[in-house]
Amino acid sequence: MASADMFPSADMFPNVSFSDVNAAAASQEAGGGGKAVFGLDGASGAARLSFVSTGADQAMEIYLSDAQIFKLGRTEWLCVSGETEAKPGVEEKLFSRAIKVVLRTEDESKAFSLAFQRWKQLGGKAGEPLENGSIMLPKSKFDTKIEASSAQMYFHYYGQLLHQQNMLQDFVRTGTYYAAVMENRSDFEGRVVVDVGAGSGILSLFAAQAGAKHVYAVEASEMVEHAQRLISGNPSLGQRITIIKGKVEEVELPEKADILISEPMGTLLVNERMLESYVIARDRFLAPGGKMFPTTGRIHMAPFSDEYLYVEMANKALFWQQHNFFGVDLTPLHSSAFDGYFSQPVVDAFDPRLLISPPTYHTLDFTKMKEEDLYEMDIPLSFVSSVGTRVHGLACWFDVLFDGSTVQRWLTTAPGSPTTHWYQLRCVLAQPLYVMAGQEITGRLHLVAHSAQSYTIYLTLSAKMWGVGAEQGGILQTSTAKLELKEPYYRLSQTQQYIPQDQQQPLSSLQAQGSGQQMQDGLSPGITVEQERDSAAFTR
Repeated sequence: MASADMFPSADMFPNVSFSDVNAAAASQEAGGGGKAVFGLDGASGAARLSFVSTGADQAMEIYLSDAQIFKLGRTEWLCVSGETEAKPGVEEKLFSRAIKVVLRTEDESKAFSLAFQRWKQLGGKAGEPLENGSIMLPKSKFDTKIEASSAQMYFHYYGQLLHQQNMLQDFVRTGTYYAAVMENRSDFEGRVVVDVGAGSGILSLFAAQAGAKHVYAVEASEMVEHAQRLISGNPSLGQRITIIKGKVEEVELPEKADILISEPMGTLLVNERMLESYVIARDRFLAPGGKMFPTTGRIHMAPFSDEYLYVEMANKALFWQQHNFFGVDLTPLHSSAFDGYFSQPVVDAFDPRLLISPPTYHTLDFTKMKEEDLYEMDIPLSFVSSVGTRVHGLACWFDVLFDGSTVQRWLTTAPGSPTTHWYQLRCVLAQPLYVMAGQEITGRLHLVAHSAQSYTIYLTLSAKMWGVGAEQGGILQTSTAKLELKEPYYRLSQTQQYIPQDQQQPLSSLQAQGSGQQMQDGLSPGITVEQERDSAAFTR
């Protein structure tokens, strides 16, 4: 909840016209001209909007905790709220109240909308449905497709400064955004900007530095309080920034944007499903011909060979091969444990020499794609192995393009490039493939979104016939995997040393070397105790 010191004692708009559009009120000719006043109820402290007619003692009031506002025209708004009517001996009735408001100028209209959003932060949760048979405010798209528990954890996470610091200290990320904005000042000077998921407000401040006319920073988490203080502490920039608490699927803005800026990328680009909100913001707020920073994203993929990683994953399940664990035989659960470990995508930084083929990529054009395009993605795969080896899975990373009018700048998370807080991601096969140099590897990467703000990954890789007449042959081997992007294995202790293919030890000797100590320690190999405990800090 926003603190009261973020707001003035009241906001008043004189000389407005208003009318209660409810059928019962219309017969009483409620409304007229007067003033609209935002303030706090003296008794309850709740935020309210009062309409006071000129020369009248009484006022129409709506409490903002369950109120919504809809734009009817350039200077016209409709305020809708839930009301309760109770009479002695009569069952309490719930209904909706709607008041039409007309401001004098477009500037006053914009100011009224912003005041409504600011004061509503004191009144409760936005987007509540009004219980009425004739006027019902539906849930937003976000609330319809995302589990409430997942959303609560998500906004709690990003409402904490330590996690914002984790992202700000990623200097590849933050520095690239800064360079992309400053090198393309012509795209920001004198323009209206919307910062989608503003977080700490850093991108809004960058836009203001580049000369933006005004920036609307939309943020749904409690981080808005910190962002307000940060922006207020930079007054030369903050006077052109307005913070609006709420989801982009729900809030209303007083004008269209010339450019959207956001950092909506998660692990594998799509984790957390914020890209969908970015596309929705485009459809709701961006003026025709407007720009988006970032503009385009690409998911890169290539097969890899990493015997050490494979053995590390397999060894995790050795605990369940004990026949006498305090008198209990654990082996009935070994197979399930083995499958469970291989259902975790591996997040780490790896040596690009582990790749056995040039990568391919799948493009997402944020300026043109539909939100529904992100619900499910089916990506065909085709590679040619450069060496004879075992294929242990598919390595993935992403990059995004800031397509400015002056400079095009890429932000990449590729292996071998400076490491970011996203690292890279690898899908490890429980059953590796054997290939020869020049052999074709085909398959599919199928991503299916789910309501926990992530994706289920379905991977299939096949090795095709090799050698003379291969084009006439079929598939020699196929391996499949089902992985949960929301439940990765964070293998972040250090970049693993590259071992040439011809020097990698066979599976049996590696298992013999590693299994005993790992079972004694009870730890996942490749990650410290502190990292095991704090791995939730790397959700993006």
